[in-house]
Amino acid sequence: MTTKAWKRAGLACGLAAACILGADAQRGAKAQGDAGQTGEVGAQRLLNADQSPNDWLMYHQSYKSHHFSALDQINTENVKNLRIAWLHTPSGAKRGVQSFPLVVNGTLYYTTANSQVWALDGATGAFLWKYEPQLDEERAQGTIYNPYNRGIAVAYGKVYVGTVDGRVIALDAKTGKEIWDTQVVGNDESNKGFTGAPLIVKDKLIIGTTGGEYSGCCGPIYGIDAQSGKKLWQFDTIGGDERSRASWGNESWKIGGGGGWMTGGYDAATDTVYWGTANPSPDYDWGGANWKTEGARPGDNLYTSGIVALDPNTGKLKSYFQENPHDAWDFDGAVGEFVMVERDGKNYVVHPNKGGFVYVYNRDTSQVPLKVENVWQLGKTANFVKGVDPKTGALIGRRDLQIGMNKAVCPAIDGAISWNAGSYDPANNLYFKVGMEFCADIDVQKVERPGSSQLHLGASYEFIAPPGHQKAFGHVSARDPISGKVAWEVEYKYPPLASLLGTKGGLVFVPGADGWFDALDAKTGKKLWTHNNGIGHHGGVISYKIGDKQYIAVVTGWGSHVSGDYKVLFGEPFNSMPTNNGQLIVFSLP
Repeated sequence: MTTKAWKRAGLACGLAAACILGADAQRGAKAQGDAGQTGEVGAQRLLNADQSPNDWLMYHQSYKSHHFSALDQINTENVKNLRIAWLHTPSGAKRGVQSFPLVVNGTLYYTTANSQVWALDGATGAFLWKYEPQLDEERAQGTIYNPYNRGIAVAYGKVYVGTVDGRVIALDAKTGKEIWDTQVVGNDESNKGFTGAPLIVKDKLIIGTTGGEYSGCCGPIYGIDAQSGKKLWQFDTIGGDERSRASWGNESWKIGGGGGWMTGGYDAATDTVYWGTANPSPDYDWGGANWKTEGARPGDNLYTSGIVALDPNTGKLKSYFQENPHDAWDFDGAVGEFVMVERDGKNYVVHPNKGGFVYVYNRDTSQVPLKVENVWQLGKTANFVKGVDPKTGALIGRRDLQIGMNKAVCPAIDGAISWNAGSYDPANNLYFKVGMEFCADIDVQKVERPGSSQLHLGASYEFIAPPGHQKAFGHVSARDPISGKVAWEVEYKYPPLASLLGTKGGLVFVPGADGWFDALDAKTGKKLWTHNNGIGHHGGVISYKIGDKQYIAVVTGWGSHVSGDYKVLFGEPFNSMPTNNGQLIVFSLP
């Protein structure tokens, strides 16, 4: 069966300058009137989000992007007693629930399809309010990402959500009443919108667009005033400067795709926003080994399929690294994890990409491109390259695709790593991460250059198991985030598509593709508890505490483009799994 190629992005100071910048950022947060002592979420409280384990204040839990809970009431000894405390069945669950819930001062917020926002009592699940935006249906239906939404941001008494028709909306956090609604993406970019959660940095909201599969310029990332909704700056991942334009032959940057569709990270010590960038357009290219001078988009195609380091105040580029120059496989860098790790006097940022490689960068943004400290491989079966130089990040032995059939290219378009987040336990130095192992036969064709904002695909493909394996499979492993050394690994029959949660209680929660929700021992990978949630997961999982009780909250629901591929790879139970519902399920001890 052949399918179209659908796709969808408080630190230790090693340098005196970094310490000064970090202090400046904290002073700036104070100057903005943060009322953290009264419970309001402002810049200062967000800076210290990792010190507030009772809440889950942002998509990545904190600016450190550890996705780790410091709560330990639920632990290896008593997790066997975990039970459902309450659940919520929302409307608007087309293609499942993909969002990451947030919890602020006892209120749980989460989103469902079409950017519907829900506010519930975090202890009981009691309904507080719901907001449903009125979308421009023509614009929304014009994108293959409709009706995805993966999360929100909360700050300054507001809940912020992006929409697939290119708007950002601010709601009153207590009532759900709309405060402002800004059309951020212009009418000439109708197939670009927002599916990822915004990131609040000081007094600004930062968000990146979808659109790597669409022709058109320029894959923007935006900075927006968090109070007024005014657009303050725009960084174009394509054609934003002469260095970028020069890397696209035949002015192909004008139809170049790009964007940054998942939530990025922030390093307060250097006042730097890191953002992963999407694939170039067309998705797949017929240039083959002569891609430097031939094909639909000759050249490196900066700044796609890598990361950019931006000044959050102005949106200006500080540094960058292109992980996959001239991405021929749709293995972009828009995966949103930027895990901040301090070790032996060095400050690292750890970033996985879809190709299955994990890049470890030095956080000194005065170096252009960013300095690569190491690269290690999570995917087991990748053959699109022979490897990556761990000292330079350069690809070794590219397998560039030729016109016609290219057999057994690994991984498949969905990546050895998807957008779902891992989790880092800083006390035990363990990084928990999902890997996916499946491949594709890819039929590359020479396609005509389309007009702007049209779906621009250069291939079709058929999913297959990796060579030497009868079936596709997945795995969850615990590793050193800097070296990639494996502490343990557990194979999964069906690759998990949801995010992971590690906790101080010695647990790793794994929401499975087949509906089973597992708790593993963080030190050994041994399964300690499992619960059948009845439908696959491809969203977030968090922990929070209200009163004297710790909760684990996970969203369920199936239906993304990636999850649809499981019908081809595995058949049942995915052939019969519905794609128009889902729930929020919250667990606790009795």
